Amino acid sequence: MDYTIIIADDHPLFRTALKSSVSLALNDPMICEAGSIAELQTLLENNSSPDLILLDLHMPGAHGLSGLIFLRGQYPDVPVVVVSASDDLQIIQKTKKHGANGFIPKSTSLDDLKTAIINVLNGENWWPENFQPVESQESSDMEARLATLTPQQFRVLGMISEGMLNKQIAYDLNVSEATIKAHVTAIFKKLGVRSRTQAVIAIKALEIEIPGQNTQDQENPD
Repeated sequence: MDYTIIIADDHPLFRTALKSSVSLALNDPMICEAGSIAELQTLLENNSSPDLILLDLHMPGAHGLSGLIFLRGQYPDVPVVVVSASDDLQIIQKTKKHGANGFIPKSTSLDDLKTAIINVLNGENWWPENFQPVESQESSDMEARLATLTPQQFRVLGMISEGMLNKQIAYDLNVSEATIKAHVTAIFKKLGVRSRTQAVIAIKALEIEIPGQNTQDQENPD
């Protein structure tokens, strides 16, 4: 069977190593690479049904678990396995709670990596041997709200969380400032907040890391 695998990680050397490992585990798979959430979104816009996404939690456009929450909301049928430098059991539990199909520490042996990928492609889950899953709690209202954002709204929210103004976001996304203002208004409504700062605080409440919190409180979407 021909598989399509997306590797989403901002470190080119690790993507290359992981690509080699995936190629050894499968028979000539189609492998696509993304170095940011924006690049991952572009790949998914062109192919919304890959067989597997190997996702790093920390890369441009993703703040902690926000990328995983977004993927589960927009692409619920696509298997997602988190590949992380951390093997902290609490982080693994959080990824399981938010719908990951598995968790592969970057220190995992090649044999275990192959087993994990094949298991998930066969419809199973895969967790590190020392991980003992506990009963997941219900998702919070904010998690459910975050999952309703469209891909472009999620991209704009990520830029807001990095302190970018509407005109900067519009320039980067090659759209009008009025379009960004409309997106920001929709984001505020979906998240149930009234300002940029409140949106960032809402994400922090989900224990999602947000670098560069130099946002300015603005009580309207201008």
